[in-house]
Amino acid sequence: METVAPFAETIDEIKEAGGEVYKLCYQCGKCDVVCPWNRVRDFSIRRVIREACFGLTEIEREEIWRCTTCGTCPKQCPRGVDQIALGVSLRRVASKYDVFPGTARSARGVRASLRSEGNPLNEDRKKRADWAKGLPVAPFAEGMEALYFVGCYLSYDPRLKKVAAATADILNRAGVNFGILGEKESCCGESIRKTGGEDIFKALARENIKSFIEHGVKKIIVSSPHCYHTFKNEYPEFMVHFEIVHITQFLADLLRSGRLEVKREYGTKVTWHDPCYLGRHNGIFDEPREVLGAIPGLDLVEMADSRADSLCCGGGGGRVWMDTPKGERFSDLRLEQAAEAGAEVLATSCPYCITMLESSLPGGGDEDSIKVRDITEIVREVI
Repeated sequence: METVAPFAETIDEIKEAGGEVYKLCYQCGKCDVVCPWNRVRDFSIRRVIREACFGLTEIEREEIWRCTTCGTCPKQCPRGVDQIALGVSLRRVASKYDVFPGTARSARGVRASLRSEGNPLNEDRKKRADWAKGLPVAPFAEGMEALYFVGCYLSYDPRLKKVAAATADILNRAGVNFGILGEKESCCGESIRKTGGEDIFKALARENIKSFIEHGVKKIIVSSPHCYHTFKNEYPEFMVHFEIVHITQFLADLLRSGRLEVKREYGTKVTWHDPCYLGRHNGIFDEPREVLGAIPGLDLVEMADSRADSLCCGGGGGRVWMDTPKGERFSDLRLEQAAEAGAEVLATSCPYCITMLESSLPGGGDEDSIKVRDITEIVREVI
C-alpha cells in the first residue's frame, strides 16, 4: 500500500502510534462488528489499526476522522486495545502537517476560533454570558456553593441557550448559591483534543484552571458530558482536582434531599438516550432515570440500545463540526429506535446529542414528530 505522508518521519510517528496496539490486537474484528458506522456504511477501525501498526496509514484519507470516540469498541475488545487513543494519535500526526481531508477541513476553522475566542463556534468571547441577560444569574464569587460551567453550545447556540436558562432556573428554585464565569470561561477542550489538537487543548485547559483557581472554585456543575469527562478525567493531568458533578447527578441529589419538589404531572411517554460520554465513558446511567422516574405521569420506556449499549448520536470525536450526509447519520437510527419504543419525547442531557438528534427530525421537527428535550427542560416544566 502506498503511504502518502508528506515527510518520511511521519511514517515513524504512525508506527509509534500503532506500536502498543500491535502487541495486543490479533485482528479478531469485533471492533468492526460493534462499530455504529457499520450500521450505515462500510468502515473498518480494524483496518485503521492494522495499517498503523506497520506505518502504512494514509493520513490524507478521511477514514481516520470517522471515529466518534463513542467508546463501544474499547469496551468490547477482548484484548484491551484502546482504539480511541490510537485514532487520536493518528489525528495528531495529520494535524501536525495540516492535513485535513474531506469533511475534516472544518476542524481547521474550529482551531482558529478556539485560539482567538475560546469557543469552536466563532462567537465573540465577550458575549459568552449573553444567554443569562435578564435572568437572576450572578458572576461566580468565592464562597458560593458551586460554579455552573455552562459550556460553549449552551452559551451561544440559540436552541441550547434554552437549556442553560432551564438549568439556571432549576438551580435558583432549589436555592443553590451558584455563579458563572462568563467570558472568563473557555471551551473545556475535549473535542479539539480528540481531533488531534493537543496544543490547543492544553492552552484551553490552562486558561480554565487559572480561572478556577483565581475564583476559588471547588465544585463545578456541568451540563455537557464532554465537559464532565474532561474536567474529571483529563484535567488531573495538570495536577489539579475539582469536584465535578453532571447536572443529572445534581438533579437526582436535589430531589433526594428535598431541595427540589415535583409539583406537576408529565403525562407523556419518554425514552432516555444515554450520551456516550455520560454513560459508556463515565458510568452515569441511573441518576437520569431516577430523575425521570420521580416525575408523576411520566412513562419511561427503554430503546433497543440503551445504557452501556446505547447508540451514539454521531457527534463525538469532533464529528459535530463535520458534515455527515443524510443516510449516514447515527441520529437517524436513534430516532427510529425511539419511535419503535413508542416514545413521544426523547430525553437526553448532552448538547452534541440534542444538536445531532434534532438535525435528524423529519421536517425540521413538525408537530407530529417526536420531541427532543434536555432533562432540565422536562424538570423545569414539573416544578
